[in-house]
Amino acid sequence: MSTETLLKTPLHALHLELGARMVPFAGYDMPVQYPLGVMKEHLHTRELAGLFDVSHMGQIRLTGANAAKALETLVPVDIIDLPVGMQRYAMFTNDQGGILDDLMVANLGNDELFLVVNAACKDQDLAHLRARIGDQCTVEPLFEERALLALQGPAAVKVLARLAPEVTRMTFMQFAALRLLGVDCYVSRSGYTGEDGFEISVPAASAETLARSLLAESEVQAIGLGARDSLRLEAGLCLYGHDMNTDTTPIEANLLWAISKARRADGARAGGFPGADRIFAQQQTGVSRKRVGLLPQERTPVREGAEIVDADGSVIGRVCSGGFGPSLGGPLAMGYLDSAFTALDTPVSALVRGKRVALRVSKMPFVPQRYYRG
Repeated sequence: MSTETLLKTPLHALHLELGARMVPFAGYDMPVQYPLGVMKEHLHTRELAGLFDVSHMGQIRLTGANAAKALETLVPVDIIDLPVGMQRYAMFTNDQGGILDDLMVANLGNDELFLVVNAACKDQDLAHLRARIGDQCTVEPLFEERALLALQGPAAVKVLARLAPEVTRMTFMQFAALRLLGVDCYVSRSGYTGEDGFEISVPAASAETLARSLLAESEVQAIGLGARDSLRLEAGLCLYGHDMNTDTTPIEANLLWAISKARRADGARAGGFPGADRIFAQQQTGVSRKRVGLLPQERTPVREGAEIVDADGSVIGRVCSGGFGPSLGGPLAMGYLDSAFTALDTPVSALVRGKRVALRVSKMPFVPQRYYRG
């Protein structure tokens, strides 16, 4: 796709002004790094605060008395009892139990839900919602109207409190309508780095003013997609299209924790979402493969797509995400392995340019998560 046909976020001109190296990503021209460089951007986010432009993500509003009940027919998550002012991680599943996309769902109150979906999936997600539940609630895309910023890191709360002191009282996964610089925004205490932080939905016309205000604070640096990927990988977080897809079920992806107890086979509102029977069967009988953490035992990074073999050289899996972890101080990866090899510390190998690289199955996250739970 040529740069002329790539979409641009409301912060595009600011990225260029800041000296970002731009790359195509999910149909958008996005900053992969700034002059600081991926390694320093990553470490700065862990130490102080990083500002990410994630406006390419899709924001969607559902309204109506039946919105929560309707959305529950598409996700294995408790939406009906989601408290006002809270958000929850969810997945759209297909009839085979595969994952169509993962998303965040917040309850704004007054029969209103706020969704954030992945950039590459947002058009199909919108079509999916309209086709399946559009007759039960109003499905309103906010793709053009709103931008999305993520302020992540241990100093994020101190920085954002200068604009809205109320954020100090928020805990992980809380969601609030707040005014920042006189503009109505939605703020959640969440993110994609494993650190404390916030995601801020702001009207597109006000995004650059807010971003400049945050970047003017001494603790904050602009952070690109490169460090965003290494931060989420250290946190053991999935990236849709890499670590899960339509051929992967939540059980295989090691996301059983994300299936609400009320929606499980023995729950108060068991099933009722696409693929429930297959997912419940897998929960009972197990799966033939599962996503695990992998730590290379040497300095060679192991990248997505690398085959994983056992001692005899038989292929037993494949790497889905891999790279270098600046905070970990070494390479790390996630992959799908045959279930016989998924126990912690199991030795396996990856094939990198025809050579074996020793790996060990590892717990995740690789770097401790520091969400603020109060």
